[in-house]
Amino acid sequence: MAPVAPRSGDAIFANVERVNAELFTLTYGAIVRQLLTDLEEVEEVNKQLDQMGYNIGIRLVDEFLAKSNVSRCVDFRETTDVIAKVGFKMFLGVTASVTNWDADGTCCSIVLEDNPLVDFVELPDTCQGLYYCNILSGVIRGALDMVSMKTEVTWIRDVLRGDDVFELQVKLLKQVPEEYPYKDDE
Repeated sequence: MAPVAPRSGDAIFANVERVNAELFTLTYGAIVRQLLTDLEEVEEVNKQLDQMGYNIGIRLVDEFLAKSNVSRCVDFRETTDVIAKVGFKMFLGVTASVTNWDADGTCCSIVLEDNPLVDFVELPDTCQGLYYCNILSGVIRGALDMVSMKTEVTWIRDVLRGDDVFELQVKLLKQVPEEYPYKDDE
């Protein structure tokens, strides 16, 4: 009898990634459930998820810049495009699209057709005001804050609320000029 050939490395890594994604999804669900138990008010849970995401977002920027080989973005439009196409792919395994730009180029939508955070999720009637994936709005806000862009990120559409896609509106409030701790001419 011939020995069984090992599976290809790609197949092994694909299975590991799938297991990691499922573990992350279930862990995130447990966190949301615990927040609902501890805080009792859905609006407080939304705020806490946003703050958790913000804290994650400010830390993800360094890892993103180190691993993505993306050059410096020149403006808000290019930055949101990189978040949607590279950042979401790198950290969630999905791509998003950027649409609905306003005339000033300071407000747009990031649309996700697939969202691994909601695998295995059904919201009960008691959670009608919950933005289950509000951690993502915080991540985007935190990441943009780290690259000197103050933003407001709000949910427009949510599949868990019966919509066809997940849509986040990202509004640039202020572009903060970079400050350097010292002057070159001294």
